[in-house]
Amino acid sequence: MERIWLKNYPQGIPQDIDMSEYGSLKDVIESSCAKFKGLNAYSNFGKTMSYDRLEAFSRSFGAWLQNEAGLQKGDRVAIMMPNVLQYPVAVFGALRAGMVVVNVNPLYTPRELEHQLTDSGAKVLVVVENFANTVQQVIDRVPVEKVVTTQIGDLLGFPKSTLTNFVVKYIKKAVPSWSLPGSQRFLDVLNKGGRGPLQPVELNHDDLAFLQYTGGTTGVAKGAMLTHGNMVANVLQSAAWICNNTNEAEDRIITALPLYHIFSLTANCMVFLKMGGENVLITNPRDFDGFVKELKAAPFTAFTGVNTLFNALINHPEFPNVDFSELKLTLGGGMAVQRTVAEKWREITGKTLVEAYGLTETSPAACINPMTLAEFNGSIGLPISSTAVTIRDDDANPLPLGEIGEICISGPQVMKGYWQREEATAEVMTDDGALRTGDMGRMDEDGFVYLTDRKKDMILVSGFNVYPNELEDVICTHPGVLEAAAVGVPDEKSGEAIKVFVVRKDEAVDRDVIRAHCRESMTAYKVPKHVEFREELPKTNVGKILRRELRDGA
Repeated sequence: MERIWLKNYPQGIPQDIDMSEYGSLKDVIESSCAKFKGLNAYSNFGKTMSYDRLEAFSRSFGAWLQNEAGLQKGDRVAIMMPNVLQYPVAVFGALRAGMVVVNVNPLYTPRELEHQLTDSGAKVLVVVENFANTVQQVIDRVPVEKVVTTQIGDLLGFPKSTLTNFVVKYIKKAVPSWSLPGSQRFLDVLNKGGRGPLQPVELNHDDLAFLQYTGGTTGVAKGAMLTHGNMVANVLQSAAWICNNTNEAEDRIITALPLYHIFSLTANCMVFLKMGGENVLITNPRDFDGFVKELKAAPFTAFTGVNTLFNALINHPEFPNVDFSELKLTLGGGMAVQRTVAEKWREITGKTLVEAYGLTETSPAACINPMTLAEFNGSIGLPISSTAVTIRDDDANPLPLGEIGEICISGPQVMKGYWQREEATAEVMTDDGALRTGDMGRMDEDGFVYLTDRKKDMILVSGFNVYPNELEDVICTHPGVLEAAAVGVPDEKSGEAIKVFVVRKDEAVDRDVIRAHCRESMTAYKVPKHVEFREELPKTNVGKILRRELRDGA
């Protein structure tokens, strides 16, 4: 197909990337640590970690996985952490040792955690002790052989580490009691690993790097198999776009989105590693007073986020007092950016909020708007280098420009498939190898893509996927519920909010009962904001619940 979007590429953006630049993420990590030795790679709570320190720590962790834990190339290592310095150490150590990283949301409930650990077959789990109580509840039912625990402040250096850990545990009381016999401390693991060599591992573009879990229409999360080639491609693609007008080793990016989320993992953690920039890790971005205080501490050049994060910041009274003089890039993704939010962001910061688009299955970037945009344009951008976007009908036939259909993506960043789910993989791939995104959109004559609707029933809450089947399955386990249906409804703060329609067996079941029941089995963003009770739900003649009818009437 003709790539009509190329004519609108900003100067300096390549039509295609050179995949031979790196053979694996291991090469990206090791070359950057050598090239930018001595510069700051990550900072957290005012403590910095240099690239050479990152190299040494990740080498030690990788060596421990090989020599002490006995893992082999391709074994899975689960990492369950918020944004702390230990996260890049563990991820990069596992990748350098040839392991596959399984990112785990630390806010998962025991049910969600058990599924992901069992499905992935993870042999090692690294967890911040704030969430060790959840691990304790499932550890006897999962294949994990070794657990490594860490405290929030472990890599902050004395005396800050001691003070931080004391405050978290005893003042904020943020660490529920836990017991995991045989678990090892992260600092001890680094010490042990440092005594032995990191054995060389041959990796290529076809080797798995991540099992990145995303919701499934069957009600369970599926692991998107992202290879080293997928990730290398998206690092090169994203870097070409978002770092086109920046200089190596001069950027300082605010990393408030969790690194276990694919957007932040690639755009912040990997791209700015390649560029020699510094990631400022925000551990608890929901503490907006503390967050804005950190933004005031030192100038920054780049900022990524989702609409809800930007909206909360622009409505904070102290945000206009932040120094934006060095800010060059603000990138929004994960969910649609609202025009009012983008316009207010520009009014306060003086910089355009640029929207991008992607999915877990595309590592994630697929479309990005030019960084040179003078103002928000409502588009999700142009297909990035080496990427083709087509708009197709239900039979996967390409549609003419301007017509609305399903957005389909082809490119080297498209996943290998879903882990151990060949049928599910086949459902989302066209015969010619394009990924069906499930999102509806159109392309204009300049190659800009516009998101118009969602074909699938997925609900997008603040950038996180929620699948109705999972929610409905959980609600229907309550003895007082006959049936349930979940849909997404517009929400000013989160983009979409969850609304469930419930048919009761027991009239004593009310909204609070439903929400409390959901909290027991699902993380907070999956708990419905709205609950409506009905005598019956609309169905097809074969008994399938008509979610769209419910959504249209909501």
